[in-house]
Amino acid sequence: MTKSDKLLERVLRGTSDACIPFEGLRHLLVQLGFEERIRGSHHIFTKSGVEEILNLQPKGSHAKSYQVKQVRQVILQHKLGGDVNE
Repeated sequence: MTKSDKLLERVLRGTSDACIPFEGLRHLLVQLGFEERIRGSHHIFTKSGVEEILNLQPKGSHAKSYQVKQVRQVILQHKLGGDVNE
């Protein structure tokens, strides 16, 4: 199991939203096919076929917990996690 797989599993489990590393979450979204645009401290992720726009900001070295919840909802709603979320 790769680092990205482990992180995806942690995000989908939802038990440690405040402890998700920001850089890891960014990398995971790019691997899932999202395009990243950066405006100041805002990292904006879009993907063709996904209506929602994800706007992430770091809180120290971690992602903000409410933003991790938004990412989880988008991954589950659009079935982007492959076999992990089935």
